[in-house]
Amino acid sequence: MTQLEMARQGIISKEMEYVAAKEKVSPEFIRQGVAEGTIVILKNKNRKDSNPVAIGKGLRTKVNASVGTSPDSTSLELELEKLQVAEKAGADTIMDLSTGGDINGIRKEILAKTKLPVGSVPIYQTAIEAIAKYGSIVEMKAEDIFATIEAHAADGIDFMAIHCALNFDVVNRLKKQGRTMDIVSRGGAFLTGWMLHNQAENPLYTQFDRLLEIAKKYDVVLSIGDAIRPGCIDDSLDRAQVQGLIIAGELVDRAREYGVQVMIEGPGHVPVHHIHSTIQLQKELSNQAPYFVLGTLVTDIAPGYDHITSAIGGALASAAGADFICYVTPAEHLRLPTAADVREGVIAARIAAHAGDLAKGVKGAAEWDLAMARARKSLNWEEQMVVAIDRERAEKIRSERAPLNSSDDVCTMCGDYCAMKVVSQYLGVPAGEC
Repeated sequence: MTQLEMARQGIISKEMEYVAAKEKVSPEFIRQGVAEGTIVILKNKNRKDSNPVAIGKGLRTKVNASVGTSPDSTSLELELEKLQVAEKAGADTIMDLSTGGDINGIRKEILAKTKLPVGSVPIYQTAIEAIAKYGSIVEMKAEDIFATIEAHAADGIDFMAIHCALNFDVVNRLKKQGRTMDIVSRGGAFLTGWMLHNQAENPLYTQFDRLLEIAKKYDVVLSIGDAIRPGCIDDSLDRAQVQGLIIAGELVDRAREYGVQVMIEGPGHVPVHHIHSTIQLQKELSNQAPYFVLGTLVTDIAPGYDHITSAIGGALASAAGADFICYVTPAEHLRLPTAADVREGVIAARIAAHAGDLAKGVKGAAEWDLAMARARKSLNWEEQMVVAIDRERAEKIRSERAPLNSSDDVCTMCGDYCAMKVVSQYLGVPAGEC
């Protein structure tokens, strides 16, 4: 049985117990959320030694870090280094987006080197292999697509981005209305090209039950890929995007009926004033399925700083109800990220996720901030470093300019004129004794 089927039968699985302890909620809370479809548990049946992660309503907003090769960079060692950096920085999940080198071997190594849930986008591999086998992506066969999905699931992939909410209704609406940036989803572009060349409907849409059969067999969580997401602010919440949201919501219903866990992927490039509407619209259309947002990036003008533009959007998206944030690195739109870029992206996304959790009242979020406030009030620098989301960077910055003529309980910004130190003298409570 899948986690969804067990939950519906009133069974609390060992995975539900594990994630409940991690989230500091009751196992029954998790079971009920899984049964309703508002929580999913990432745990492939074939991965015996991995740790499950729960995503959804009432839980901490999770952060995904993507790694993977490209045709220009096929080093497995580099991607494993990125994996280690992402884990150390606090990522909750990993996605392998490899499109170069030994794709099967890379996927298996990543699965072997982490206990975190691992996701993938099978259409990438199918498209790349179609070029080698047939000379063109548009010549790939439906059988190739489903064979790749089955292979990923059998290897232990815990969640898959599948672009099944793309059909001719969406494509024709896009063509009719026009768009500044058309389609920016790589999987969406592969499938749109295939559909238009072959004048055939997307097999992931027409054969959705076949996809559900594979997902159910391994208890893979389907992440309905946002093939039509806006790639720039100007395209946000246009008719094509909304058409895709409607279809995704209908597929969520079918997946749940089949006993398959499912979540929705979302944009993308979204201006601040569209974020709440976008999240709420998708939540309503999908009956509150967990929402996995790619960013969101709130402006298009900051290449080199897109970890910041996405952190702004990610915080607002999380506060509005998004459950899962895919990190964005400073290298977004520019090149394949380095290990250093990965670290920056994870930390920025974690800050955004936590800011959203504060707004949603997620258990433990406010207590974390309170611990920092108390450490600052008492001028306890050691405790501040312990509580910091990035202790390594906080300690490095403080050590670079240590106080010279002041006591060690202040920093070089204010020195002995530290507001907390000064005002404590008048309140009668020494700052260091609070």
